[in-house]
Order: sequence, then structure tokens, then C-alpha cells
Amino acid sequence: MHTHTDNSKRTYRIAVTGLLAAMGLAVYVLESALPPLFPIPGIKPGLSNIITLFALKRLGKKEAGIVLLIRVLLSGLLFGNGISLIYSVLGGLFALGIEIVTDTVLKGRHLYLTGAFGGLLHNAGQLVAALIIMRTAAVMSYAPYLAIAGIAAGLFTGLCAHFLLKIKLPSAD
Repeated sequence: MHTHTDNSKRTYRIAVTGLLAAMGLAVYVLESALPPLFPIPGIKPGLSNIITLFALKRLGKKEAGIVLLIRVLLSGLLFGNGISLIYSVLGGLFALGIEIVTDTVLKGRHLYLTGAFGGLLHNAGQLVAALIIMRTAAVMSYAPYLAIAGIAAGLFTGLCAHFLLKIKLPSAD
């Protein structure tokens, strides 16, 4: 039997999940407006992953997945196309999958390492998408550059999420 408190907590989690998805989309839009940092296509800081990592730590795996999927789907529908959506979905799912595993293995510590693995696997997921779409192994020539960039960006987003988690949020109680 559900109590009033259970419903309040559930409503709170739904509201926070929605807010985080909106924040992730806003961060994505802001990052998209920035000029490229590197001359290699596909290298971006991935700042919206800060929000996904925050959701993973504060709310859990399910909600982090919801935040990620809402952000990716809305950004793809509003600002991208079908092809960019495939890259984003595969990259995001690869990243979140390894972030869940890494966070579990590291027992919730060292979020910067969790972010680094997420950045690395995000780019691996995008390379898989490129292999599927372009049907050529030539895209693998980007792998070393994307690996370094993904790890560096993930370290940064993991550190940002670590410090963001220090902010005390109101609770549902």
C-alpha cells in the first residue's frame, strides 16, 4: 500500500528527472552554439553528460537513462536529423552503460574515472554508428583521436558532476 510520503517521493523523482532532462537539453543547445574546439569532426566536450552523471548519482540508473534518452531524442528531433540521432543514441547508450558499470565497480567513488570511461565509450558508440552508416572501416582512423578526446572530456565532465553533487537539493520529505 502506498502512503502519501511514497507518492510525494515518486512525484519528486519524476519532477527532478524532467528538470534534469530539460537542463541536459539546455546544456546541449549551449554547447552546440560554441565554435569547434578541435579541427577533428565529432570532438566536443560533451557537457550534457554532467547532467546524466548527476542523475545517475542522485536518482539512479533508470532515471539517468530517462534523462539521457529524453535529451538525445529531443535534441535529435529539434536540432538534428535521423543520422545524428543514431550517433547520439549509440554514443549515449554506450556511455551510460559503462558509467553504470564503472560506478558500481568503483563503489560510487572517483566520478572523474566514471566520466572518463563514459567519454571513451561514447566515442566508441559513435564509431560503431559511423561503421554502420558509412560502411567503411576508414572511419576507424579517427579512433585514437576520439579515444584521447573522449577520455579528456569525460574526466572534465566527471569532475564537474562531482562538484555539482555537493550542492544540497531540497528533498521530497
